[in-house]
Amino acid sequence: MKSKSKISEVVIGTTRDEGGSRDKKIVIGGETAMPFYYSENFTGNRPVISQDIFDMPISLPSTVRQYFSDSMEDPVEWAKKRVKDFNAGMITLHMISSDPRVKDTPIKESCRLVEDLLQVVKVPLVLSGSGNPEKDPELLEKVAEISANERCLLSTVGPDMDYKKVAKAAIEYGHVVLSLVTLNPYQMKWFNRKLMKEGLTKEQIVMDPFTGGIGYGIEHSISTMESIRLMGLDNVEELMMPIASAPSNAWSAREAWMKNDLWGPREQRGPLWEASTAVATLLAGADLLMMLHPVAIEKTQEVISVLSKRKQWTKKTLNGR
Repeated sequence: MKSKSKISEVVIGTTRDEGGSRDKKIVIGGETAMPFYYSENFTGNRPVISQDIFDMPISLPSTVRQYFSDSMEDPVEWAKKRVKDFNAGMITLHMISSDPRVKDTPIKESCRLVEDLLQVVKVPLVLSGSGNPEKDPELLEKVAEISANERCLLSTVGPDMDYKKVAKAAIEYGHVVLSLVTLNPYQMKWFNRKLMKEGLTKEQIVMDPFTGGIGYGIEHSISTMESIRLMGLDNVEELMMPIASAPSNAWSAREAWMKNDLWGPREQRGPLWEASTAVATLLAGADLLMMLHPVAIEKTQEVISVLSKRKQWTKKTLNGR
């Protein structure tokens, strides 16, 4: 397939020289062909991984919890550990306690956490609400204000919420948004058009078409991501944006964490389940991976390093001669 267009480049993070406080910024997107198709002059920025933390202790498999048992009570310490011990180049903060059905943490308290996080860690941030469509718009609006000019990724924005409020805040305070539509390229196109009508540009939108773990819908995620990327490369403006994936969803599969001697040791099986999910979405077009287990992250990063070697494949090489 000869590309008619180029996927937009989205910048996350603002450095000190640019008026922010991050040590670096991250650029995703920019592809002109399907993932790693070097024979078709593939270009684009290297996929990146954002490491998950949560604003409260949550139930995690023991194979994950063992790495963070000393920091899960304090999300700032958790973030510091991610950066210092696991070389996190990007952090995703999930503010799940803000959900009225969980702790209903006041928005002011969540904003104080974000302020503390911005002071302590200097990597780009994904700031994620709880998924509550009633509370998230106001939470993300306030979070956008107190993190002005840091160009964070506000997550997530969907058609079932007051997305106009979040879009307005992203524009006013210099952020980008993560648009979420589940496994439907045409609905994603429709929703992104609405976001663009609010004033967001292609350079301010990252798409999340939802990631199902291996054995739990990964084939639907792959086909959706591939369709979105093909349509974007075919000059469909509303889909010419980078794609995000959450391989951490793989941990919802019991095969990733349940003790069963016939399935092999959990300590190996779980990280491999997440890493395999990550690689599948990488090959389908994912630019940003949100991940959980340190070993899964390490192995996925190794795969990214290998795939990102820009070898100019020729027909002779492809034919094995």
